[in-house]
Amino acid sequence: MKLDKYFMPFQAGVIRDTSPLVIIEKSRQIGLSYAVSYKAVILAGNKAAKLDVWVMSRDEIQARQFMLYCKRWARVLKFAATDLGGVLINSEKDISAQALKFANGLCIYCLSSNPDAIIGKTGHVILDEFAPHKEQRVLYSLAKPVTQWGGTLTILSTHRGVGTVFYEIIRDIKERNNPMGWSLHTIPIQLAVEQGLVEKINAATGKSETNADWLARIRRECIDEEQWLQEYCCIAADEASAFISYDFIRKCEDATAWRPLDYLLDCKNPLYLGFDVARKHDLSVIDIEEKVGDVLWERHRIEMRGITFSEQRTTLYQLLRLPQVRRCCIDETGLGKQIAEEAQREFGWKIWPITFTQQSKSDLAYPLRAAHEDGKLRYRRDEKLASDLRGIKKTITVGGNERFEGESGDSHCDRFWAKALAVCAAAIKNEVGAMVG
Repeated sequence: MKLDKYFMPFQAGVIRDTSPLVIIEKSRQIGLSYAVSYKAVILAGNKAAKLDVWVMSRDEIQARQFMLYCKRWARVLKFAATDLGGVLINSEKDISAQALKFANGLCIYCLSSNPDAIIGKTGHVILDEFAPHKEQRVLYSLAKPVTQWGGTLTILSTHRGVGTVFYEIIRDIKERNNPMGWSLHTIPIQLAVEQGLVEKINAATGKSETNADWLARIRRECIDEEQWLQEYCCIAADEASAFISYDFIRKCEDATAWRPLDYLLDCKNPLYLGFDVARKHDLSVIDIEEKVGDVLWERHRIEMRGITFSEQRTTLYQLLRLPQVRRCCIDETGLGKQIAEEAQREFGWKIWPITFTQQSKSDLAYPLRAAHEDGKLRYRRDEKLASDLRGIKKTITVGGNERFEGESGDSHCDRFWAKALAVCAAAIKNEVGAMVG
């Protein structure tokens, strides 16, 4: 059968892969189980087949769905096959499976992923949606020996964080020279769309969305950046190493926080600024916080990309001239040094330059996290800000030193550092002095 007639290129690539170890990190709902069901029928139903196929699905409903796909492909391929329904495969533990038997005597068995189900079996193994399984290590340990007499092992899944065996295998492949010899397929939603997914969906639904519109809608319908990255972009969520958790971010979100810039003119409470200065083509961010009682409210945030230092300075000075602005902490690292020095000459005690080092980053990052944990921050819901706040990771060097690093979709977590600088500005005790100029 011509695979291109029924399958998109990424599906056909998986079907054609005859490697003994195949692993697929994938986006949700792109038709991979559908494609792998075809592969299962070929493995068990063709004339040269020698081994049964054991399909371990996430639950019984998924196992039944996989079997429906298998029966369809058996009809399309004109393989004589009998639906045996539920068959008992482990009498001691009362474990049954959906079975499809071919004319050659071989079967496809589809069952929920109970590790005990395949003890003592021989054949090809398919582990569908492997990452969410609670006993991945046990399941893998029992499934792999099933393939010892010429079978293949195929694992497909969307990520479920970094604390999974699935992620561990993927990391070994990408970062440790693939010691086990896996054949890896990485299929994010963008690749699936590029290879025809939206056209397939439009044909099924009667809609006529463009690729760009469809992708934008799917991204918009995600509740947060982490869902988008993990469920669709093949990027595992890393809650364990994220410096600030989503729970604390969500607790600080308040739709009433944001104000237009002219609000600042009549603001009655003190204002504090954090300015993360970036290169010309990167993102510079000024975070503007109003202190109400002991809580900092992000009233506005100015983001500048591709803006000259002269223009950035003009924007900063307009804010610094406001009498309500008590202090501004500026990143004076590298190219920020000139702006910080000039601002300090102009505004004196209002300016507090900070050079980014690992120690100063630590001194900034921990108070920002504490402010989240103590509920001392408020800001409107903004997924770019949340992505930056989540993007910072604390790592430990070989020498035992802390490092704070991170990237988000469109920045080097600049919004994180701007807010950390603003929190620092609010924490500095007022000094005696007057504004210069």
